[in-house]
Amino acid sequence: MQKPISGTRVIDVTTALSGPYCTMLLGDMGAEVIKIEEPETGDALRKSGPFISGEGAYFLYGNRNKKAMTLNLKTDAGREILLRLIGTADVFVENFRPRVKTRLKIDYPVFEKINPRLIYCSISGFGQTGPWAERAGFDQIAQGMSGLMSVTGFPESGPTRVGVAIGDSVAGIFSAYGILAALLERERSGSGQFIETSLLDGLLAVLGFQAARYFATGKTPPRQGNDYTATAPYGMFKTKDGNINIASGRQRMWETLCRTLGLDDLIEDPRFATVPDRVRNKDALKAIIEDRLASKTTEQWVEALNGAGIACGPIYAIDQVFNNPHVLEREMLLEAAHLTAGRIKMIGFPVKMSRTPCSIDHAPPVLGQHTREILRGLDYSDEEIAR
Repeated sequence: MQKPISGTRVIDVTTALSGPYCTMLLGDMGAEVIKIEEPETGDALRKSGPFISGEGAYFLYGNRNKKAMTLNLKTDAGREILLRLIGTADVFVENFRPRVKTRLKIDYPVFEKINPRLIYCSISGFGQTGPWAERAGFDQIAQGMSGLMSVTGFPESGPTRVGVAIGDSVAGIFSAYGILAALLERERSGSGQFIETSLLDGLLAVLGFQAARYFATGKTPPRQGNDYTATAPYGMFKTKDGNINIASGRQRMWETLCRTLGLDDLIEDPRFATVPDRVRNKDALKAIIEDRLASKTTEQWVEALNGAGIACGPIYAIDQVFNNPHVLEREMLLEAAHLTAGRIKMIGFPVKMSRTPCSIDHAPPVLGQHTREILRGLDYSDEEIAR
């Protein structure tokens, strides 16, 4: 079965997470992704533990549905092979700093002359222009400089990073989104183009209501912990045996929550009459709700509140998530047969497509696994390949 972008060839010279995550998404959607790595060392995440039979788990996470070849781009011979590949490609993705790709002579003006239809995507820490363009970019650095850490955590905790590499992931998603848009536009114009994004730009784009709040008031948003600043009750609450998230900001749901908790008198309490009232008095409201929630377990309250149509949910640890029947039925946990690591678990595809679904056609490759195959496809003889 054809996938959405089957027949698209992507040359990937990225390392770490943002770039490989982008090209993995393209591979999931059917692109032929050729991952180029340095001989002997490869992508740095190959050496990052924990390990499965010697294979770095972080590398395995972001590199399925790719073919792998090794190539030394610092040599004339290696660069010549890359240029020949570019002539066959639809997309090229890199995450070098601006001056590095210029020094290697693999920047967009060079490739555009070889292949005017090429879509060239650059992913960086801070973008290709501006005072910070040449800075090294890592996820936590971008989280801090985007303002995200300033609004994450509790007032007393100090700035806190998000518990996953959200900057890398968002940059990977936005770059894939840009590449798909450029492929669609190329169908009309026949021409490729240069596109770029960065960890910083991606995180700024998802600041959401925190940025909107600043734009509206001119005031710097504070850290709110697990509360939501725009409505209440909305956040995490303690129960008899743990915690539960409840979101019931709308008036009808608020009144339903009161009745379900047996706190009908709160509906008429002037402190909680409207959303602004409840936000103003959220600490007092939270204390009353938690006092009632302490009478039952999280599981009991989830059942009762969901039964009443109130948005709520438990707070799962990672092991609970990937053993949950709903997650399993949604096929968000998959397995693939790796060449050396055996059967490995992988996160599933978040987008479901009825006619052209994603699938794992290639487990993450070992270093240089497809080098000979790719070179033969470029009409190199076996003698040339051996040399």
